[in-house]
Amino acid sequence: MARFDEIYQSLLEDIMQRGVREVNQRTGHETAALPGLSFSLDLERDGFPLLALRKIPAKLFIAEQIWFVSGARKPDDFLNDFTKIWNDFTNPGDVVTVAYGYRWRRHFGRDQLGKLVQLLERDPSSRHGVVVTWDPANDGLGGISRGNVPCPYTFTVNIIGGRLNMMNVVRSNDMILGFPHDVPGFALLQLMLAQRLGVRPGVYSHIIANAHVYDTHYEAAEKLIKRPPDHPAIHLQLPADAFRRAEQKDHALVDELFDALDAQYQPRPGIKGLRIVL
Repeated sequence: MARFDEIYQSLLEDIMQRGVREVNQRTGHETAALPGLSFSLDLERDGFPLLALRKIPAKLFIAEQIWFVSGARKPDDFLNDFTKIWNDFTNPGDVVTVAYGYRWRRHFGRDQLGKLVQLLERDPSSRHGVVVTWDPANDGLGGISRGNVPCPYTFTVNIIGGRLNMMNVVRSNDMILGFPHDVPGFALLQLMLAQRLGVRPGVYSHIIANAHVYDTHYEAAEKLIKRPPDHPAIHLQLPADAFRRAEQKDHALVDELFDALDAQYQPRPGIKGLRIVL
């Protein structure tokens, strides 16, 4: 059985039953929200966290994560061949100012992702494997526009007992549209890093400062809570050399990863009419 579906339903039910309902000043929408929600999932034992309670467009998060690993920040550079999801967040130069991969690989004057690999190759026992997306010089505190604030803002990677673990920290998660996309995206990164370092994948942990459901998604949340989480677990085997191929923006890698997931994916129908709140 897909453990991630059970976790997701538990989080949704908690939010819908106990969540504080109030109107968000920026969006004008009511949300049901809870602070400090978290979960952990063993990628070997529990499988890959691709939600099956409704159909998730897997090619979208696969292409996005490859774009991140490459360090690009223009959607026209690879990403738009698969999805236009980031085009709403570009500046007049068609650049995503806070593109996560660019922040990981170039923005702070060092290649954080590259140095993470080097660190864990040199010292697998290191506890210094922290990658930061948030730039305190510009992000948050009312400093810049709403489209330029990272949601997942830092992650930590470590190797314990020959298994690579990731803890992803998120300031704000839309639990209907954002969360089911973010989790498999970062789990894919975890698998690529484990393969690159020649170790087994371990535990993925996800921590949310503000987990919320928008009023326009309340009905969808209730439907998802009622659907039986009885789908088989997915175990994703990466093509060889996936991390290096992602760095090179290998288009074929998207299809290979998608096909590997799609062969096992048995989702329930999608829910029509879901729209992101900006």
